[in-house]
Amino acid sequence: MKHTQKLLMTTFAVFVAVSLVMAALFETDILPTGILKDDNGSDEFWAATVMELLTLCVIPVALRLFKFGALKKRLVSAEALLKLGMIRMLMLCVPMVANILLYYLYMNVAFGYMAIIIFLCLAFVLPTKARCEQEVATNNN
Repeated sequence: MKHTQKLLMTTFAVFVAVSLVMAALFETDILPTGILKDDNGSDEFWAATVMELLTLCVIPVALRLFKFGALKKRLVSAEALLKLGMIRMLMLCVPMVANILLYYLYMNVAFGYMAIIIFLCLAFVLPTKARCEQEVATNNN
């Protein structure tokens, strides 16, 4: 169980670190901001629409992933927790990083807000040792 918890926590830490490094690079003008912003704005509209829909769909699914019957039955070992926990972590972390990148490329605050919301949701699935043990123990009873 400890190995599973460490891998999930490492994934969490890597994505948060990538997000912070990306923000630092854009904020210090090492990377240029707003380079995809144009007069037409249709690509920005589509990017925002896709990310809003993705964010709205992925958050409730990720937060309730271990409550779905078929997945709940499979969650009986550390290996199953690693696989399903990694899926859940990636469901939240990948859109978070994408939203941060799009925020700096378009300088549209909607992307920034979505990244913040996903980051806050990560607190509810943070893979602490107690949470990992509890999620597997709940399904073994």
